[in-house]
Amino acid sequence: MQSKLPKVRTTIFTVMSKMAQDYGAINLSQGFPDFDCPARLRELVTQHLNDRKNQYPPMAGIPSLRQQIANKVKEYYGCDANTETEVTITSGATEALFDAVHAVVTTGDEVIVFDPAYDSYEPAVQLAGGKTIHVPLTLPDYGMDWDRLEQAINSRTRLIIINSPHNPCGSILNKVDFDKLAALIRGHDILILSDEVYEHMVFDGVKHESVLGHAELRTKSFAVFSFGKTYHATGWKLAYCIAPEALTTEFRKIHQYVTFTTSSFVQHAIADFMAECPEHTRELPDFYEKKRDTFCNLLAPSRFRFLASKSTYFQLVDYSAISDKSDVEFANYLTQEKGVAAIPLAPFYEVPPTTKIIRFCFCKDDSTLQQAAKILCAL
Repeated sequence: MQSKLPKVRTTIFTVMSKMAQDYGAINLSQGFPDFDCPARLRELVTQHLNDRKNQYPPMAGIPSLRQQIANKVKEYYGCDANTETEVTITSGATEALFDAVHAVVTTGDEVIVFDPAYDSYEPAVQLAGGKTIHVPLTLPDYGMDWDRLEQAINSRTRLIIINSPHNPCGSILNKVDFDKLAALIRGHDILILSDEVYEHMVFDGVKHESVLGHAELRTKSFAVFSFGKTYHATGWKLAYCIAPEALTTEFRKIHQYVTFTTSSFVQHAIADFMAECPEHTRELPDFYEKKRDTFCNLLAPSRFRFLASKSTYFQLVDYSAISDKSDVEFANYLTQEKGVAAIPLAPFYEVPPTTKIIRFCFCKDDSTLQQAAKILCAL
């Protein structure tokens, strides 16, 4: 049988997490916390589970959750989202990204991504019959190369996928960046897919900028967000997409035949939690900034070179003073022989650079970070 995705292998996140388990290594690779979600949220899940909230919810998501989402994006981004026609709950952000791509990309279309690009983007484009065009971010700050982006745009460009806050790099787009993006696509039949799952993890007093807050981009964008990232509950696989009515109509045509809907009692619990505990998202940047600072301070005596991450719960480090191995080889060595798992950047590139940089995840208990740092500082 001929494969529809002949170049796709098991995702690097699964590979490194399994390697960490096999070798008993501290897992600073895959992006999930080793602490639990808020106690009140767990109480609400149990309450709704036992309150017979166990049958199919509406395909687009329960009304109360969509309303809480609309309230939130109004507060944070000044966006008036119609809960009936513009907000859709999905079974994780990966599903939302897939749905958005398949809603608008057809055979022969081109989709621009920025390397290092999250690894679910290109397979979704390929399955839709499109072609992925890779534009590398600029080193060392992983910013946008506007000249290369302009050169990549042509009559076949259908979609540009942006990711801010960026995984795996932690770079962010600001209002000036959005203005430049809007100017570049003005007059073209080009849409934006904005992956914003780390929206509440932006540090050092900087405000997250969303396409929802940009008047021009808002009209031609899918914006994807994650409850799993925000509420430390990645295993629940609950996310949402906001898009103009015409785009949402096409989005829901795909969504209804991918998952149709998602866990009813969890939707009810999150809706209640958003109403009861709005301080959670307001406090999250400080929470993760402290985690970042703890990890960076612990690594300060090491031979790794780095600048503190601007966002997400990931920290990039340069290991060139420690080893001349490739990033994949070094990550394997670090996991198998030293007992700390990390993520190499090569799998996120079409043409990997010659840099020697890996990614650590710091959304861990301080004790976990201390144990890992002790090993890393001894290298």
